[in-house]
Amino acid sequence: MPADTVSVTGWGRTAPTVARLIRPRTYEEAAAAVRGCGARGAIPRGLGRAYGDAAQNAGGAVFDMTGLDRIHAIDADGGTVSCDAGVSLHRLMRVLLPLGWFVPVTPGTRQVTVGGAIGADIHGKNHHVSGAFSRHVLSLELLTADGEIRTVRRGTPLFDATTGGMGLTGVILTATVQLQPVQTSLMSVDTERARDLDDLMARLAATDDRYRYSVAWIDLVARGAATGRAVLTRGDHAPLEALREGTRARRDPLAFRPSRLPAPPAFLPEGLLNRRTVACFNELWYRRSPRARTGELQKLTAFFHPLDGVPHWNRIYGRGGFVQYQFVVGHGQEETLHRVVRHISEHRCPSFLAVLKRFGDADPGWLSFPVPGWTLALDIPAALPGLGALLDTLDEEVAAAGGRVYLAKDSRLRPELLAAMYPRLDAFRSLRAGLDPRGVFMSDLARRLAL
Repeated sequence: MPADTVSVTGWGRTAPTVARLIRPRTYEEAAAAVRGCGARGAIPRGLGRAYGDAAQNAGGAVFDMTGLDRIHAIDADGGTVSCDAGVSLHRLMRVLLPLGWFVPVTPGTRQVTVGGAIGADIHGKNHHVSGAFSRHVLSLELLTADGEIRTVRRGTPLFDATTGGMGLTGVILTATVQLQPVQTSLMSVDTERARDLDDLMARLAATDDRYRYSVAWIDLVARGAATGRAVLTRGDHAPLEALREGTRARRDPLAFRPSRLPAPPAFLPEGLLNRRTVACFNELWYRRSPRARTGELQKLTAFFHPLDGVPHWNRIYGRGGFVQYQFVVGHGQEETLHRVVRHISEHRCPSFLAVLKRFGDADPGWLSFPVPGWTLALDIPAALPGLGALLDTLDEEVAAAGGRVYLAKDSRLRPELLAAMYPRLDAFRSLRAGLDPRGVFMSDLARRLAL
């Protein structure tokens, strides 16, 4: 197969490396690529939405899996789909919504492949109800380092090492996924404002069980009495009776109509996102949000994936790129969350994409990120002075509280903190060493953290 030597980076665009990009189009080509990947190994890659270095492999091979994108079978009665790992969630939505089915879990973008969703064990606004993506995967086919294809079923050690394993157990070729039934392609959404972090957490803890989906945008620039003020958005799939008779939506209730806005310029002026501009944006966003509104009908794409309407939105951070930092701490560690938010607020981090959610039960993947508790994710311009020292401090706070950072978004965690965050790390390393003794599957993330 032809291979192009290219610069590869994560969605944050902070640490590009050079690798050989190989795009298999058949399972046989994928197996041949694994056998001939070379001494620096290889890592599978989907649509490149991991923020850090999880899908990079400096000096080695990167397998672009988007060429394997067939939908093999849909059970419209039982609600399952079997497809190649290179199929995107966007395509699944486009195909499945007219049949009355929706993907069981979606993150903040639908530009994610099924293989990437499993490898990162993605989570969404419904984790407190539905868990992470792996809970809905019935089985998968995995191309391992010996060039063999194995059928891997839920509940086995190899399944639990692969879900959340960041592509390091092998190349996921296909998966069978259980779907979520829906009556319409609209969401019924409740929105309310919270005056500070305590108010927000109290609202989430008291009423989250009433909603399938829940998320809060937090103003991390606000300080003093307003520290952690937020806009809380929660909802569920709208039933057919919520759509008015005679409207376009009622005539075609399962239509998939994503919006699209113009892409930002290739490079925006440096410094456009700074403390002053983000503070103005956050003030405006908080003030224009309703104090309380119930039952608003929104498009699926507006509720789940507002940024997907802006192609290449990661350019808004300029040439230096950005770091996305996401951590989770357990119930009973609310003071740690408060300290982290105060650290960020006092540092005046210019983040306007900051969200807080509650996680439900932990998922079985050995390196899966969610555990019961509170998770905060934020974007920060990589050029912010003192950012490295700040994030190191936050890492230590999180690890001391028994929390963890999300590997799919990480690009700078110190390896000595990893074992404290992921107690099944040794089991993962042991299984991987037996499955792949030559280290065929390798990434910049794996080298940096000795995975």
